[in-house]
Amino acid sequence: MERPSRQRQEERESEQQSDETLNCPECGSDEIITDADQGELVCDDCGLVLDEQQIDRGPEWRAFNHSERQSKSRVGAPITETMHDRGLTTTIDWKDKDAYGRSLSSEKRSQMHRLRKWQERIRTKDAGERNLQFALSEIDRMASALGVPRSVREVASVIYRRALNEDLIRGRSIEGVATAALYAACRQEGIPRSLDEVAEVSRVPQKEIGRTYRYISQELGLELRPVDPKQFVPRFASSLELSEEVQAKATEIIDVSAEQGLLSGKSPTGFAAAAIYAASLLCNEKKTQREVADVAQVTEVTIRNRYQEQIEAMGFR
Repeated sequence: MERPSRQRQEERESEQQSDETLNCPECGSDEIITDADQGELVCDDCGLVLDEQQIDRGPEWRAFNHSERQSKSRVGAPITETMHDRGLTTTIDWKDKDAYGRSLSSEKRSQMHRLRKWQERIRTKDAGERNLQFALSEIDRMASALGVPRSVREVASVIYRRALNEDLIRGRSIEGVATAALYAACRQEGIPRSLDEVAEVSRVPQKEIGRTYRYISQELGLELRPVDPKQFVPRFASSLELSEEVQAKATEIIDVSAEQGLLSGKSPTGFAAAAIYAASLLCNEKKTQREVADVAQVTEVTIRNRYQEQIEAMGFR
């Protein structure tokens, strides 16, 4: 059996030491802080310097604002799933200037124009990549219209790529699968958007979105819990300009009603809208059923029916 080298032994010892929590030998405290400017390990309680030759693994330059950091950085953007090539291809700038900021000659400008044209052409090598590029651009467009964060776009792009690898898009529209992937990503990330809201920014009917969503969630094994009506309360209350007291009361109404089994089989948006309407009446910040219905995109009849159930569950009648 080959004996490990001295270097391997030292690496293992250093790993074991790094895994253990550092304690101050003077006072025994574990509140050890790193002073990046001085390269020191210092005890926060007694001030003892434990190590004064720490390696600075950051850049050799300093920046004091975002623009300086951007101009001095020599690395590109991180890999992203929202682009068909994951952002790894190069891009030729359109400024027609060299590295020193000087304008290019007419001959160089025409040459750069040809290079840019061919660069755009070779970014997608076949029809499959062009379709993927179109689908991801659709996801980005709809996500921007819905106002969801970057993380939801990343998750939606991953879901679409999985559906593409599993050959689930055959026989279905690219827009339909892209919209269903975005809807699933919103639910997975806890930022729910109703099917009506998603259908408004999509180019496919709501019925097709729901059918495609059910299909890909079943085929890909997406374990998505039912939408909690409480997740809609902050957004609806903010649109109606209601106070935090109303939000807290609406959350309480939803909790009490759900405990009595009233939530089963009900639309989460309608349930949240009725709770907000009831809470606004109880907190003397009255909003009409029409105002709440317009924000939640449900009918006034739905709000009235859910409102009666919730009020009875709270014991006010």
